[in-house]
Amino acid sequence: MNQANIHRLVATQLKQKDADALFDLRLAANLPLIQKLFSSLYPDEHHINHFQKLMDLLSRLYASRPSELKKQDLERLDSGNWYQSEKIMGMQLYVEHFNKDLNGLKEKLPYFKDLGVNFLHLMPITTRPKGESDGGYAVNSYLQVDKKYGTKEDLLALTSEFRKEGMYLMLDFVVNHTSNEFSWAKKAMKGDKKYQGYYYTFEDYTIPSEFEKTLPEVFPETSPGSFTYVPEMDRWVMTVFNSYQWDLNYTNPEVFLEMLTNLVKLTDLGVDVVRFDALAFLWKKMGTISQNLPEAHNLVSLFRMCLQVVAPGVILLAEAIVAPTDIIKYFGEDQKMGNECEVAYNASLMALLWNSIATKRTSLLYKSLDHVPPKPVDCTWINYIRCHDDIGLGYENQLIQELGWNPNMHRKFLLDYYCQHLDWSPSKGLMFMYNPKTGDGRITGSAASLLGLEKALELKDDALITESINKIIMMHGIILAFGGIPLIYAGDEIGTLNDYSFRNDNSKKDDSRWVNRPMQDWEIISKLDNGNLPQSKIYHMLQKLINIRKTNPVFADNNSLSLCHTGNDHILVFEKRGNGREGLLVVCNFDENAQVIETGWIKRLGYFAKGDPIDLVSGNKLVMKSGLLEIAPYQLLWLKRD
Repeated sequence: MNQANIHRLVATQLKQKDADALFDLRLAANLPLIQKLFSSLYPDEHHINHFQKLMDLLSRLYASRPSELKKQDLERLDSGNWYQSEKIMGMQLYVEHFNKDLNGLKEKLPYFKDLGVNFLHLMPITTRPKGESDGGYAVNSYLQVDKKYGTKEDLLALTSEFRKEGMYLMLDFVVNHTSNEFSWAKKAMKGDKKYQGYYYTFEDYTIPSEFEKTLPEVFPETSPGSFTYVPEMDRWVMTVFNSYQWDLNYTNPEVFLEMLTNLVKLTDLGVDVVRFDALAFLWKKMGTISQNLPEAHNLVSLFRMCLQVVAPGVILLAEAIVAPTDIIKYFGEDQKMGNECEVAYNASLMALLWNSIATKRTSLLYKSLDHVPPKPVDCTWINYIRCHDDIGLGYENQLIQELGWNPNMHRKFLLDYYCQHLDWSPSKGLMFMYNPKTGDGRITGSAASLLGLEKALELKDDALITESINKIIMMHGIILAFGGIPLIYAGDEIGTLNDYSFRNDNSKKDDSRWVNRPMQDWEIISKLDNGNLPQSKIYHMLQKLINIRKTNPVFADNNSLSLCHTGNDHILVFEKRGNGREGLLVVCNFDENAQVIETGWIKRLGYFAKGDPIDLVSGNKLVMKSGLLEIAPYQLLWLKRD
């Protein structure tokens, strides 16, 4: 049993829900694991005082947590794994791109309710450097709202409104680095040795040169290498991402204590889910790639155990865009099973879906998903097809080779298909961070442009427009049903196309990811009643699918998903089972031609036991006239078994 379940059991058994008594019980239950994790990172013989500081800090942080949130924490302990519910529907957005600022966002709550969205991930809203800031991920503060978004009071008003409306908020915690304008960095530049020790700083390039031998480049085009010389302090500093983002030195326990304080104070603003940004990079070790190290996992688990003591109603999301077998580890393994992050991005599914769109085949998708170990039962995925970031091609070479494909040539094909290097491809994406030394690159573009809608509208090709709409609906239908929290990127619900205006902005022109970070088109939204518009067709179909999901408990993440192999590698089929005999069979055709599958196995699963099953997408019964089922190009079926 993981620690969260222990706390839930204690909370439900304790008749007098005394919040302070429950805090003491949570601390006692978590203390052995907290102490073990802490000493694994900071050995007792050197850091006994730091551990006592941590104990004192937990008490202070709990005492300062708002009473309304303490009450919510206890309610969530009673409610079980709320984040696995079929009623959760998410959207990710940039506040300034959606509707100006936090108050503007609050004005649009009716829009979210109309679509069915009740979980929002707001991209960074804290202060950041002027000009380049990696989209706000170069933080000047963890708690101060950037004035362009409003004030901290505006944020508190928004989170209060969210609680009234039953909505959830996710904000980022940039746990790996700060900006070079952060208060600690400024003090370090002035020669303060204490704060120089908060980062990886070196007086000459000897040690950095050793690190560089094994550190991969994250942004090889715009920020090659992983160290930057800072003349103000005459030292080199580790900057794995960009020269203005300084990596925090978690081998220093003072850094952990400071960051834990920032984390809890962030949740005190009313944040329900904390997105741990770049957590795979948290621990650095010479001679390694300094990603996914055991110490990084221990550190994440230590954050989680401490947060669970102070604010057990808050959960963590792992932003680990790494190999499939590495992603699963951020839920926790062995003693940490289920005790790292409750939620993780299903980046593998996302990348594999785009592979299937380009190849029109699902063979790599099946092979890769079959290769991933099952997740802990109390954890869940965020399933998405697009986000603010690029699409990486982190497929496992061995699995590609087992299909008879050359891994390098296959990745080149995908880049060519999506980045306008093939005349016949309907996709209009851009290349991101191409590395000529390795041939590696990534893909950017809005979902609609990558799925052919932009080109179809340019050509005024009605057939291609319909095909693109079907692709958009099918892709979203998969993430709505796959098991976890579905997350739509703002604008995808109305088929928003690429935004090329970033090329005219000096702070953005070198980062092609801005092409898929468009302004929300409220003019188009005002015309959604016009059913002939492609945008209207997409919106209303997604609205319908979201409503179907929310009213059918079988869509909840009850750890019952299984892949079904049909023998037709253009088709994806998976089943979700609910309570009793309830079941959902999801069928998708990734080909531009109609495909058929044999149906005997569907009948053996019981989907025709009470007559013809209902396709929830169309609302019609699936009438079988032979032993074969024909699936139209890019068709999505949700077959329900009662």
